Order: sequence, then C-alpha cells, then structure tokens
Amino acid sequence: MSKKIVSGFMLAVLLPTLAVAADNSILLKPDRVFDGVNMHSDWVVLVKNNKIVEAGAMRFKLSADTQIVELKGMTLLPGLIEGHSHLLLHPYNEVSWDDQVLKESRAERAIRGANHAKATLAAGFTTVRDLGTEGAEYDDVGLKRAIEKGVISGPRMIIATKALVAKGAYGPKSVNPDVDLPQGAAEVAGLDQISQEVRSQIGKGADVIKVYADYRAGRDGESVPIFSVEEMSLMAKIANSGKRQLVAHASTPEGMLRAIEAGASTIEHGDSGTADVFKRMKEKGVALCPTLAAGDAIEQYRGWKKGVNPEPARILAKRQTFALAMKAGVSICMGGDVGVYAHGDNAREMELMVDYGMSAIEVLRAATSVNASAFGYGDKIGRVAPGLLADLIAVEGDPSTDIKIVRKVKLVMKDGKLLPSF
Repeated sequence: MSKKIVSGFMLAVLLPTLAVAADNSILLKPDRVFDGVNMHSDWVVLVKNNKIVEAGAMRFKLSADTQIVELKGMTLLPGLIEGHSHLLLHPYNEVSWDDQVLKESRAERAIRGANHAKATLAAGFTTVRDLGTEGAEYDDVGLKRAIEKGVISGPRMIIATKALVAKGAYGPKSVNPDVDLPQGAAEVAGLDQISQEVRSQIGKGADVIKVYADYRAGRDGESVPIFSVEEMSLMAKIANSGKRQLVAHASTPEGMLRAIEAGASTIEHGDSGTADVFKRMKEKGVALCPTLAAGDAIEQYRGWKKGVNPEPARILAKRQTFALAMKAGVSICMGGDVGVYAHGDNAREMELMVDYGMSAIEVLRAATSVNASAFGYGDKIGRVAPGLLADLIAVEGDPSTDIKIVRKVKLVMKDGKLLPSF
C-alpha cells in the first residue's frame, strides 16, 4: 500500500477510517511540536499501535502503509492532563452540591459522568485525576472501566473513589442532630478505621488516596485541621506501599503543614498558604494544585460580575498565595476542580494561571509533563517522546504565545487512535 497523506481539511472525514487501522503507523506532521517541556518547529511524530516510536526531525524511514497526517498551521502536544476533576459532579449554579449528593440518583450521576467524560476528551484532556465521587460511592471505578472497555468515550482516569474525612466534619449537614445524612466522603475515626478504609478503597480500585486534611468544622464554621500528622502518615504509608499517592485537600496553613509532614504528594487548593508553608513544600517536593477556576466560578455564582465589579477578597488573596508559591519554586500542577464548573471548560484553569502570573509555556508544562511527573505517571504520559503512550492533541496556532489557543482542538489521539469528532 502506498503512503496515504491526509490534509487538515480532510481530517474530519477520514478520522473514523484512520481510527480502525490499529496496526498501521501514523506520521503526524504539524508546524510545531510541544514535547511537554519545549517547543520545536522542525519535528514530526511517528505513532505505531498505541506508542510514540519516533519524535524529532525527519531522519527515519517510513513503512509503505504509513498514514501521513498533515497538520498545517497546527501545534502538536501531549494530551492535556486535568489534575483535579470530579466527573460525577456538575456546576453548582445548576444544582447545589448538597442536592446533587442527596437528591440525584446514582444512575443520573453516572449518566452525567459519561457525558462529562466525553466532553473532557473532546476538549483535548486525555487524562483526568478524579479526586472523589462526592457521595456516588465507587461509581468512578465503573466509569473508568467503561472507558477502558470502549463502552463510552472518555479520558484515562486516575481515581480516588470516596476520599477520607474525619467523622462529623464533612457534609451534607442536617439541622437535626438526630438525623444522619448520606455523606460526600468516607467518614473515619481512629487509626483502625483509617487503615481499614484506605485498604478497602485500594481494593475497590482507587489509584490514589485523597484526604481532607482540613475542612469547615471549626466552632464557628471555619476551616480547621481534622486529622493529625500520625493519622495521615498511616494513610500515606498504606497508600505508598501499594504504589499509590496520598493527596490532600488543604486550605489552612496548619492543615497544609500536617499533610506535608505526613507524606502527601500534592496539596489541593492551598488557599491560605504562607511563604513558610510553601518553603516547606519545596523542601519536601510536594506539588500544589491551586484550583483557581473553582474559586473564580464560585464567586461568580455568588454574584460577582467579573470584569465589571472589583475582584472579591477571596480572589485577591488567591492571587497573593499563588504568587508566593511561584516565588518559593513550588511545583505547580494544572487542575481546576472541574465539576464546580462545566466539564469541557477545563482550559479555564490554564487561562487563569496565565492571568495570575505564569507564562503560557509554563502552563503548558504544568498541564502535561509536570502533572504527569507529580502524579507518578511520567513514564507513560505527559511528553512527546519515544516509548510513551500515544496520547496527543493538535490545536490551531501556537498556544505558547496565547494560552487560549488550547481551546482550538483539531485532533485528539488517545492510545494511538485518532478519534472522530464528537
């Protein structure tokens, strides 16, 4: 068979045909390639089956049946990695978190999750770290397996299942103390329950263990630490023994410090982090997933007219802590807590990271190689390099000059298969 050249114009028509040619090689020829670290203007990428086999200047021979895909005007880059997602939630201005947990059936939430997975993949995010089902038990396990089986379209999933909270600290809350409501995470009290719950979640399919290091459980509803260093250290020890990470929701300085000392791999949110806390994170190699877009969305749900009204105190404070983290040299992941806002709008976090002071190239790194390494998957995804999985996207233009270009997705390849338009 002679080599088949596919232009960008014909791509949408021929993608279904290309997707079924699993044993053929595919050569991708964009204007530029972002390899997860740097941008290159003279690279091509050769894929065979589900792996990248060549990446760089065209100095290798092609087999006769190679499919050649011309990507004129486009940038090829690793499939983007969403670092903090909840596929089983949807925007809080549609239905409140409490009502989603208490009033939506598990069937409805699973169906929504399938739609959210499809939208996420179409937006160029080929992997998500999904940090808790928020009352939907182990439905993330079923969602992940349905994607792997090809039942539905969606990204690779790194899942946390139920997450851990101290008994009585989380929600939903009842105004009647005699009524126990279904909870959005697994409640534990004491080392024995912690050990049993972590082991149970691993047995059920958790790829990562998530803990709420602090939460709004103070006397006046303020955020306070809810686990000791000893308790979280046990979580980390059990998780790490199974080659899994412990990740911590933490917004208070003390909650962050306890999680850092206990062995958490990432801190989620970090809203009130200080220079000393971020210094300790840097020393211990703990990454920050700042979730800027969640706070941005919630403030708008509460009435803030962005671009019209002055920025609320919460937004101004977040800008300051984000700047402190960058100054301390903390590794910053890309993850927006999507589910608080719409799935498929994942690039919103990347745009805010630039607005808060990162360069576009730094944000591209955060959403690819930095996330992959921080989450323990750097040997599989996050870069364009021989031997890694062929999760790739192409966007129209150069996103290193304008981060908004990551929204102009023209091609999505997952596991070596070029996917048709959604």
